[in-house]
Amino acid sequence: MKVKTILVSQPEPKTETSPYFDLAEKQKVKVDFRSFIHVEGVPVKEVRAQKIDLNNYSAIILTSRNAVDHFFRIAEEMRFTVPDDMKYFCQSEAVAYYLQKYVVYRKRKIYVGNRTFPELTKLIKKHKDEKFLLPSSDKLKPQIPEELDKLKVDWKRADLYRTVVSDLSDLENVFYDVLVFFSPSGIDSLFQNFPDFKQNDTRIAVFGSTTIKAVEDRGLRVDIAAPTPETPSMTMALEKYIKEVNKK
Repeated sequence: MKVKTILVSQPEPKTETSPYFDLAEKQKVKVDFRSFIHVEGVPVKEVRAQKIDLNNYSAIILTSRNAVDHFFRIAEEMRFTVPDDMKYFCQSEAVAYYLQKYVVYRKRKIYVGNRTFPELTKLIKKHKDEKFLLPSSDKLKPQIPEELDKLKVDWKRADLYRTVVSDLSDLENVFYDVLVFFSPSGIDSLFQNFPDFKQNDTRIAVFGSTTIKAVEDRGLRVDIAAPTPETPSMTMALEKYIKEVNKK
């Protein structure tokens, strides 16, 4: 069956140069975006209940933009002035640049990893005497605490935001040829919103091994998977698949 419509379970890209827009134009398909999950901040009262005192930390480990936003939100709500000599350990350049929303970048001690958390731990290891705070969501990858424990550094996790299922009831009678997922949470959201979901002719595209497992655990079929050596991005995997089926 040909592909004419795609629903991506993420917010619409803010940049006009997104490869999804190129895909839609080149392959003459309709691409819609919708967040199947969203992030909500944990109230400051609940953060205090975790016995978090921001005065106790000399370094912050930031794994995402959400972590940046919610660290500074909680600091403000706790009336905590973040000291100028605070060290920031950012998992990627994108996270580090996002810090500029809150701090004067060139005047701060910012250490940037190479996208993966194990790469960031190499930098953390060089500063073992710091007291680290890890702003986190309720769905923290087990790898992160495992890696930090291995380093034997002084660190504490602070759950500052949580992943929440979005209300998708308006999509009940809307059908797409392809649904695109990037996390097991997106699959959970699909079934929380539509417990009787049947795949039938809907193609499912997934990114990452944990998402593939979540799809298969629900008895669904994975039709398009990324990353692969041939198609390292989701848009490349979609384009390859669409070219094959729409040609027939």
